[in-house]
Amino acid sequence: MLSRIKKNDNVIVIAGKDKGKQGTVIKVSPKDDEALVKGVAIVTRHAKAKKSGETSRIVKEETYISLSKIMPICKSCNKACRVRTKLLEDNKKVRVCHRCQEAF
Repeated sequence: MLSRIKKNDNVIVIAGKDKGKQGTVIKVSPKDDEALVKGVAIVTRHAKAKKSGETSRIVKEETYISLSKIMPICKSCNKACRVRTKLLEDNKKVRVCHRCQEAF
């Protein structure tokens, strides 16, 4: 089955506290239906020093966001789009923008 969202796709967040933000997909976890998106779902973690010589610090990093909260951005029409699949003549499946019918 072809995935709706893949690594290095540009996506927009359509729900949640980061609604309207755009970013690039860093990693997709299809098993958990989640994706890691650059610049979205930033959390603050407090990292305690575990060895002598280390210092405690505050780290801001991305966390996973549900795939249902993001939509891919079509490169040709430059809008958030629903994804369809299309079977090519050489029996390869490609993802197609539902709005402009262009493959991406």
